[in-house]
Amino acid sequence: MSELRIEQLTSPDIARAVAGGMRTAVLPLGATEQHGAHLPLSVDSEHADRLGVLVAERLGDALVLPTVRLGCSAHHLGFAGTLSLRAETLEAICADCCASLAAHGFRRVLIFSAHIGNYPLLGGIEPKLAARLPRDLDVVAFADSAAVLQAWRDAAERVAGLGGRVGGHADIAESSIMLAVRPDAVRNDRAAAGFTGPMDDELLARVFTDGIKAIAPDGVLGDPRGMSSELGFACLDAVADLLAEYATSRYRPLT
Repeated sequence: MSELRIEQLTSPDIARAVAGGMRTAVLPLGATEQHGAHLPLSVDSEHADRLGVLVAERLGDALVLPTVRLGCSAHHLGFAGTLSLRAETLEAICADCCASLAAHGFRRVLIFSAHIGNYPLLGGIEPKLAARLPRDLDVVAFADSAAVLQAWRDAAERVAGLGGRVGGHADIAESSIMLAVRPDAVRNDRAAAGFTGPMDDELLARVFTDGIKAIAPDGVLGDPRGMSSELGFACLDAVADLLAEYATSRYRPLT
């Protein structure tokens, strides 16, 4: 199929696809939150939109759900415009989407997030969903933020020798991804470095408890300078490969 996004297909299109073996769905999660002075609040959702299609293409038997464009962003509420869901709200959205898919014959769902703030929820969501959903629906949730950051660092180093500028938020990776998917939305002249220290587990915990503004007053973790669309496409491909490989390794065989 040339179109993999469920919202762009007709109901008969989807029924035929499922009957023909496309029984996997990809559920992308995003966010609406600040990304410094140079990027719009839509970064994570635009990113998730593109990643969802790339992952579905790699899986080969998958359709893509609409991105959930609000996420767990309480640590960004110190910045105007940020919207945040409670964890239980986002969990309920995921559960309801999966229940709908099961009713239409889907057997597998991959849930991923382009917003790292959703990862604590995703890290524990599989058993919660398993308790609420039909047993023959196999739900896999990806929640390895360290692997994503490493994929970005490797891509930034390979393409531009700038792996050290990856910090995880509005940095060279996310800024480059936006140049790849929405170049018109990037305010290049406003790009500036934010917090550039090491992003270890202790610091990440502080981001979630104290808010990102306590670490980076400008809302940037890393350095966006040196961004390029070439690097953005490399980051997208690297993470799409990571997600598809993870899902393939985790899915139970269809019976």
